[in-house]
Amino acid sequence: MMGSLSHSLLSQFSEFIALRTALHFPRERWDDLERQAVSAAREFGYADAESFIRWLTSSAVTREQIEILASHLTISETYFWRESQIFDALTEHILPDLVRSREGSGKLIRIWSAGCSSGEEPYSIAIALQRVIPAPEDWNITILATDINPRILRKANAGLYGEWSFRNSPPWLKERYFQRKKDGKLEILPEIRKMVTFAYLNLAEDIYPSPINNTGAMDIIFCRNVLMYFAPGHALRAVQGMACTLTDGGWLIVSASELSQNIFPQFSTINFPGAIVYRKETLGSRPAARTHFVDIPYQKEIIQPQLEIAADAKQPVLPHLFPDSDMTEENEPAAVRQIYDEEGLNFLSEKDDEQETETAVEEKGLPVTVMIRAFADSGNLSEALVLCDKAISRDKLDPGLYYLRAVILQEQNNYGEALISLKRTLYLDPNHALAYFTLGNLVLRQGDAKAAKRCFDNVLELIGTCRQEDVLPESEGLTAGRFKEIIQATMNIGALS
Repeated sequence: MMGSLSHSLLSQFSEFIALRTALHFPRERWDDLERQAVSAAREFGYADAESFIRWLTSSAVTREQIEILASHLTISETYFWRESQIFDALTEHILPDLVRSREGSGKLIRIWSAGCSSGEEPYSIAIALQRVIPAPEDWNITILATDINPRILRKANAGLYGEWSFRNSPPWLKERYFQRKKDGKLEILPEIRKMVTFAYLNLAEDIYPSPINNTGAMDIIFCRNVLMYFAPGHALRAVQGMACTLTDGGWLIVSASELSQNIFPQFSTINFPGAIVYRKETLGSRPAARTHFVDIPYQKEIIQPQLEIAADAKQPVLPHLFPDSDMTEENEPAAVRQIYDEEGLNFLSEKDDEQETETAVEEKGLPVTVMIRAFADSGNLSEALVLCDKAISRDKLDPGLYYLRAVILQEQNNYGEALISLKRTLYLDPNHALAYFTLGNLVLRQGDAKAAKRCFDNVLELIGTCRQEDVLPESEGLTAGRFKEIIQATMNIGALS
């Protein structure tokens, strides 16, 4: 029976939730909060919501427990082709224009479904691309689907659905893109399933854009029925991160209930029949800054002695992944310069071409990686790769440059070359934890779950002696503790089994 919890306890619970999850439950939503507390209490083994809340607010709960709680506090119900007017705008206007603009320049499209729940949305996006592009296999297409809940991601990754997931969806969708199993479930076709990559990401806490979660240079972001749960400050910060993640002219699609110029000031409002979406303004018409990015210079000896591996410990090297290495033994790599600066994007907005930008940065004494990051973050991946190759030609022993090159290649869906660059990163620095993590994600995408698990295990071994609060090099401020949580969540999605 609802209404059994006191207002003081619900107030304490809502404050705890806002602090630990960024989810916002004002007083008018306390009835919903109580219902969800009852549901969460059962999973945590409590007979009633009151004792569960008192335990939760007085104990040192883990990040995994917090995210289980968060999964009960948000609605995971969704269905295919939800809000058909949005998908009409996508297939009739947004995607055709994007395809035309990219046909002569690499055929690269990157889309992010943020808060993807059980997968109906990203699979609908993949189907939309199949309907718009005659030969999608000839394109470099990324559909990244992320959520805070590893359990719901396991379901999404399986691609199996009941009839309820097709309510209000057009009949052709189920008939053409699914096959019925013996148990009555409907399974997404393999060619659609392989277009989507599911990954763990906490929109309220994690950094984006970031090479760690492959969120750079997105053309379209779907983030529907997510921001409505955030406290205003967290919602604004999430939108700022997504604005940095989008390429110039990129699209942000939210639900109709989340439309508000108060938190989308850097976007233009675009009206389509029955749908309103946001479009990021082009570079130069807005202030270019990446205020959330924090980094420290890469150093081979960073966080010593915490990253030291004992002499008798198993060395985290994967020789079976790197046969026939074309690298030769050379001197120890030099220290890499600091990787990003807000001035990078400002320079890019002020200069007309690559050479002018390079000259301006060199005259001011900024590291070339500032410029590389600026081009990559604005979606100019080809220019970023050219500049990165120039930097490598001047300093062939810099593992950070090879890692940056791998990140750019990954965003271009050039996984073969990205693997080579990661191999070189790890040759120069066998303790480069982020390179192992990126490598694990790449080989997992290629279907090698065993190799991916070894990579993730190596990362956990490398950072195992770090303090929770230690910031990892080239991680944009990511602490060792948070990185461990991300890796564990990634391994819990189910793709490794």
